[in-house]
Amino acid sequence: MTQHLTFPPGFVWGAATASYQIEGAWQAGGKGESIWDRFSHTHGKIEDGHTGDAACDHYHLWPRDVALMQDLGLHAYRFSIAWPRILPTGRGAVNAAGLDFYDQLVDGLLAAGIQPYATLYHWDLPQALQDLGGWTNRDVAHWFADYADIVSRRLGDRIQHWITHNEPWVVAFMGEWLGVHAPGNRDLRRALAASHHLLVSHGLALEPLRANAGPAARLGITLNLTAVYPASDRSGDEAAAQRQDGFINRWFLDPLYRGRYPDDMLALFEGQMAEPQANDMALISRPFDFLGVNYYTRSVCKAARNGLLQIDTVQQPGEHTEMGWEVYPEGLYDLLTRVQRDYAPASIYITENGAAYADTVNGEGQVRDTRREVYLYEHFIQAQRAIAAGVPLHGYFVWSLMDNFEWSFGYNKRFGLIYIDYATQARTIKQSGLWYSQVTRQNGLA
Repeated sequence: MTQHLTFPPGFVWGAATASYQIEGAWQAGGKGESIWDRFSHTHGKIEDGHTGDAACDHYHLWPRDVALMQDLGLHAYRFSIAWPRILPTGRGAVNAAGLDFYDQLVDGLLAAGIQPYATLYHWDLPQALQDLGGWTNRDVAHWFADYADIVSRRLGDRIQHWITHNEPWVVAFMGEWLGVHAPGNRDLRRALAASHHLLVSHGLALEPLRANAGPAARLGITLNLTAVYPASDRSGDEAAAQRQDGFINRWFLDPLYRGRYPDDMLALFEGQMAEPQANDMALISRPFDFLGVNYYTRSVCKAARNGLLQIDTVQQPGEHTEMGWEVYPEGLYDLLTRVQRDYAPASIYITENGAAYADTVNGEGQVRDTRREVYLYEHFIQAQRAIAAGVPLHGYFVWSLMDNFEWSFGYNKRFGLIYIDYATQARTIKQSGLWYSQVTRQNGLA
């Protein structure tokens, strides 16, 4: 790796985590049950019967973790707030101990010179709200706005970057249609209702966030987006790629930036989705300040005869991560330039990008994860290309700060810059983390 990389002054280098994946302490400090607590305790849902009960015990070890962030030279840390820590039943009485935890974390970050980027929802819905229908219940959108108000009243004087939702596509479709994430349902109507209510909740939350965090605060949403390509130039494959783009990318980008759902997807989902209420689309498309993009791999599509979408994704030769995802850095450039061309967001952050590999600690106590280092380096090159092409990319958050509970894969996939020994909670900065600390301090690679 020899290419010189220089990023614009003020470019933000960070790392990201999510509350359920790292905090543990699932019943501590007055926290209520989340849908992921319930899902992970349901037999057969998680590999090897793992749960997030302990995770990385960040709830107790956060000072140690902030010190490690300093060692990595992070400018910023993207974390999520656990809704049931703040409101154990999702609404009503506030749990003071939950707010105190994040209050201390934010103060610790700022004292370390690290800017907090807070995500309000990274999938751990209070189970009490799920019992009322979860995201299929429109009232949850309003309860989310109330939750955003409570949190930002307490932390808005110090947190200047707020993300309403992380990957609403995953929440809606993997949780309500494909059934592999909490709450584990398999109903397209539920998924479409959830996707709409998630977007409504985003629009509703912007007002209290702006009021409480002040005019200088920057508000955004994070979407998991993919660069989509047809497997061939046959018309059927090109149509399949268009449907995949509509399903994953345009289903959320179009409402947010154009105030409408894509016509081709509405036709595909005809009879499965309720008509939006009056003013919904204006609410969803309220102006916000930045788009968070989570990118991991591309999608190569060909036509299929079966299934609603009639798409087969084609496995490509070459390098793949432990998740089975193709390593395709050029897709990041293609995605960013496409998003800028079609939607023109004022500001973009890569809010997640990273790779899972089978890391081990060697006899010298080191983790030599060269493949992750190369993965990140090649994606940084594409980010630099995108900036040169005019994309307003202002920061990059590596997924993830540390190994953690990787949802349905339990503890069997390691994405971290920091290795976690789950038996002892010992932390070891990996080779990729040491390398990344050079990037954060040099604003690139000299």
